[in-house]
Amino acid sequence: MVETAGMANAPTTPVETTTDRFRADVLDASMRQIVLVDFWAPWCGPCRQLAPVIERLVAASGGKIALVKMNIDADPLIADQLGVKSIPAVVAFQRARPIDGFVGALPESQIKGFLERLIGPIEDEGDALEAAQAMIADGDFAGAESLLSEVAGGEPPNAKAAAALLRLYIDSGRFDEAGALLEALPDAIRRDSGVAAAGAALQNAQQAQDLGEIDELRNRVNFDPNDLQAYFDLALALNAKGLREEATDALLEIIRRDRSWNDDGARKQLIQFFEAWGPMDKAAVNARRRLSTLLYS
Repeated sequence: MVETAGMANAPTTPVETTTDRFRADVLDASMRQIVLVDFWAPWCGPCRQLAPVIERLVAASGGKIALVKMNIDADPLIADQLGVKSIPAVVAFQRARPIDGFVGALPESQIKGFLERLIGPIEDEGDALEAAQAMIADGDFAGAESLLSEVAGGEPPNAKAAAALLRLYIDSGRFDEAGALLEALPDAIRRDSGVAAAGAALQNAQQAQDLGEIDELRNRVNFDPNDLQAYFDLALALNAKGLREEATDALLEIIRRDRSWNDDGARKQLIQFFEAWGPMDKAAVNARRRLSTLLYS
């Protein structure tokens, strides 16, 4: 492993360098920390595959590595001097000298291994999220919460970790904490599809918490089949218990009986369910098809 003591924090985003700036961006900077130079070109498909992987792993290095990108179409001289014949090519510099490198869009595991040879173990956010899911599966909710809170609290916050933490709060009935977390997230993170879905799930759970038992709501429907509010409340309660198909049935029954009820409230609620469940959820796919048939047949 390469010595990393005393290194400054790396930039949080890659630096785009040129031949004129190469000494300052790479050689001088490598006196303080390891600098990776990613040689690429706009026409290079494998370069586009490599970029997000290496950027994420470098970000996970905790500031031990800086990433510099160099477009060899615009600035071919440095690549020629280093003998770079094909791209993508990544060269690591330390103390103004190249010390290691690789060519091609390697699998993520191999790229991570390359970086770990330079600086030691890297625990990236993907590892942390997998570990948190394993903790949840094992019933270690406190451990999962602690890990997700740490990852979600980065700068900027990690959207996947925030969504997972929101779901953990919702599943354990901690709606106030979920709401506080959602409110604290930046707008850009709240617009993330996973976070938005968790936010919709929180709204649904909050609506359902004071509705009573499902059997009681079913009795209301059976007593008065024209009580559309009873169908609506039943749908919310069923969804809160994970009974998505039955929740869909209740809302579609309202739409079948009276599309205009509560300002089209049943259809709007069904759309919110779709958002909370996710676009590829089996229940969501089936419900969309049934809704379309009901509305347009």
